[in-house]
Amino acid sequence: MIRLEKSLSAFGTPDFAAVLKHELSQLTIDQLPLQQGLSVGSYVIDAPVTVVNVSAADMVETLRVKAGIFYRGVIAGCSCADDPTPVGETNEYCEIRLDIDKSTAFTRVALLE
Repeated sequence: MIRLEKSLSAFGTPDFAAVLKHELSQLTIDQLPLQQGLSVGSYVIDAPVTVVNVSAADMVETLRVKAGIFYRGVIAGCSCADDPTPVGETNEYCEIRLDIDKSTAFTRVALLE
């Protein structure tokens, strides 16, 4: 499970969006539901992500955040010697919801449809 301590501490300040973007960009691709969010590619490329459109709501016990993620995917061929399909990278986008526990900073991540 991930902890977004710096983002939680920055909530309510002008720096919140920048801090959240930085913390999310430091996560590995396995910590975010990027594979499930693919719309064109078949695999997520281990490359930096770009976080956009951050919005947050202060709930009773959690901080609920919605964020858009731009990332890269790949359309993989069958890897046969005579496969004419080149491996092509694609731009991908998905939206996620983060529920950050206000007492522990433990964060649940869900893909939004």
